[in-house]
Amino acid sequence: MHCPVDLDSPELHKLLDALSLEAKVRLLTGRDFWTTWPIDKIGLRRILVSDGPSGVRGEVWDERDPSLNLPSATALASSWDPEVARRYGNVLAVEARRKGVDVVLGPTINLHRSPLSGRHFEAFSEDPVLTADLAAGYVRGLQENGVGATPKHYIANDYETERFTASTEVSERALRELYLTAFEKAVTEARAWLVMSSYNAVNGVPATENELLRMPLKDEWGFDGVVISDWTAVRSLASAAAGQDLVMPGPNGPWGAALVDAVDDGRVPEAEIDRKVLRILLLAARVGALEGFGPARPEPVGPEDGTAFAREAAAEGTVLLANDGILPLDPARLRKVAVVGHNAWHARSQGGGSATVLPEKVVTPLDGIRAALPGTEVTYSIGAVVQHGIAELPLDRIVNPATGEHGMLVRFLDADGAELHRENRLSTALIYFGGDAPITSASAIELSLTWTPDTTGEVRLGFASVGRGRVHIDGELRREDTAEAVGQDLGASLLSPPSITTPLAVTAGTPVDVRVEFDMTSGERAMDGAFGITVGAEPVEADSGQLIAEAARAAADADVAVVVVGTNAQVESEGFDRTGLDLPGRQDDLVRGVAATGTPTVVVVNSGSPVLLPWRDEVSALLVPYFGGQAMGDALADVLLGVVEPGGRLPTTWPKHLDDVPVSDVTPIDGELRYDEGIHIGYRAWLRTGTEPAFPFGSGLGYTSWRLTDLQVQPRITAGEDGEVRLTVTNDGARAGKQVIQVYLSRATSSVDRPARWLAAHSVVRIGAGESVAVTIPLPGRAFADWRPHGWTYETGRFDVLVGTSVSDLPLTTSTTLED
Repeated sequence: MHCPVDLDSPELHKLLDALSLEAKVRLLTGRDFWTTWPIDKIGLRRILVSDGPSGVRGEVWDERDPSLNLPSATALASSWDPEVARRYGNVLAVEARRKGVDVVLGPTINLHRSPLSGRHFEAFSEDPVLTADLAAGYVRGLQENGVGATPKHYIANDYETERFTASTEVSERALRELYLTAFEKAVTEARAWLVMSSYNAVNGVPATENELLRMPLKDEWGFDGVVISDWTAVRSLASAAAGQDLVMPGPNGPWGAALVDAVDDGRVPEAEIDRKVLRILLLAARVGALEGFGPARPEPVGPEDGTAFAREAAAEGTVLLANDGILPLDPARLRKVAVVGHNAWHARSQGGGSATVLPEKVVTPLDGIRAALPGTEVTYSIGAVVQHGIAELPLDRIVNPATGEHGMLVRFLDADGAELHRENRLSTALIYFGGDAPITSASAIELSLTWTPDTTGEVRLGFASVGRGRVHIDGELRREDTAEAVGQDLGASLLSPPSITTPLAVTAGTPVDVRVEFDMTSGERAMDGAFGITVGAEPVEADSGQLIAEAARAAADADVAVVVVGTNAQVESEGFDRTGLDLPGRQDDLVRGVAATGTPTVVVVNSGSPVLLPWRDEVSALLVPYFGGQAMGDALADVLLGVVEPGGRLPTTWPKHLDDVPVSDVTPIDGELRYDEGIHIGYRAWLRTGTEPAFPFGSGLGYTSWRLTDLQVQPRITAGEDGEVRLTVTNDGARAGKQVIQVYLSRATSSVDRPARWLAAHSVVRIGAGESVAVTIPLPGRAFADWRPHGWTYETGRFDVLVGTSVSDLPLTTSTTLED
């Protein structure tokens, strides 16, 4: 989308001149949790921002207004396709406009420095070039449809532990070549309208106060957008003198009247305030929030069906890591299919934390396989329990006592028990970020429902939230207790809280009246207006050996077993890092038990980031669809049956053992996390150590075979100028397919420390069976550069050019000479 104004436009300066200092300063802090201040006299309406990056929640976190749930960022990155990323942005923009949202808080483009990062699933890759290309595509897709994109979190915010206070200690070279490179194209080429500053400090200076907001972001890259803070990241007036533009959330914050005083006494120049206001006005013009500067709601470009795209994108990002020929399955030969695994039925379509949206429906792997095989018997066995903590109660098993319909009654009460507000909810898992509910003024919240269990036995029923509550069953107080926060992180306390439950014997079909009373004054509130609580049940204790044996028996009687393993919300979520890479529960034993039956076993890994797969050589096929979005089950069935190819290639290295991981430190010491590995993260670090991973960066299989020939590169390239790589790609197989061509550079001898090889360029090729195509891939001049204290440097001489289909499968090699 083209906006005809810029920061120097007289029209914007005229509006600026109409504002008092107090009005200008007020505009620099949010009005509430999600919006900016409107100013009627200059025709400025509020700007509504919303969490992404794999969906658009909207102004409230409410299942009554569901959101499209697209595949996770790791799935998108596995497509290796900037065009898929652009379409992803297009679809998100249409969804944003449907919800009245002007700005999406995404993409998350921090790097996969370590697989132990708890928010790994929300970011793209361990490689800065791949990340940059995908981020630029995502940003273009959003903004050509009139919705602002917000690359985040700037910068070096690649861990969750102590993320509010820790300082990332990192060299200038690593910043430039890795962490800043990941952001650069989104700003310089896609022209992002916002960038989000992060919680952490960088080399001792908080990100919101750091010179990095000016250099390189604004001064070198020419960023003319708004630097918006992560929520509560701005903690002092010092950030106002830096490149920070907008404080979120509001209306409270460290600027306000204190900033007016600072301008009045000369500590902060008013010209600095004006520059920030102009950026906000320009953003408003771009998204249609400023009268006279384009339509209030620009029409989307190239809209497409969101659910259909979610299904396509999930398949594009599904990685086939092993296949003995069992895939694709032939439906005509399938008498019985055994589907096994907790995540096959309770699938994770997305990771936990602020990125979570509430889709209308998730097609689980079990749903998708049954729908795709109407003439085949499909059995299901849970095999192993993955859930930990409270899970919400299914909507079709609960009734709201006030309406008699499916749902839960929610009442907010004052200190005398009088009702302040009520809601009829369609979920027992509630999160409030802003909205109309009296989160800060209510003394208590009461949640009531009638639950009809579908099994007989003992369950543990209760609530999950930080604070004190009471659990009433059939009118009887069964437990009163306080759940203590673990750590001080909003993500962990709000989005993955501890639980208080009570044992209860239930009978299938016999209703149980449940009422939870929670003291709203009992818990520490990390953020005003933010609160979460879930009413539900903890997993029923079961004989784990018996569950595995039942699954094995079902598999033994089937033509093929599809075992879905994965993580839970206590493993991958915002607010905490991982302590290991093992699958939770006895899932490894489950896979081995099923595989030992001799039935061909296809394992599907429903995680957002790497997990250990010690049985990988014992199964027939191994698929990684990650957190595949709301259509993940249909996409999985498409891939299993060969309707489409698995289009993914790994954007991150998967290890054999935790001890092999070369960069595993995500825990600050004395408030600092030292990136002592420098430029050697991801596959670069694996190559440096010489340890063999389970699956290398860039790897993945399809359903056809390929041949790469005729590699050509200019024998000499001038430093700073782009080159080209040319080759012939042939599909030798019997069906159409997709291949990802990867170009790496290497240098045998160098005056500076370099990786053994590094990704320089890549290209997706799609051709039919038996076809050949000549492929030309641009080779960026910057790929040859290294950062030194005085700037980008081009070391002349010979560079090897290696081309193939993963970092470890590079059959074509040539060289070029870099000249001054």
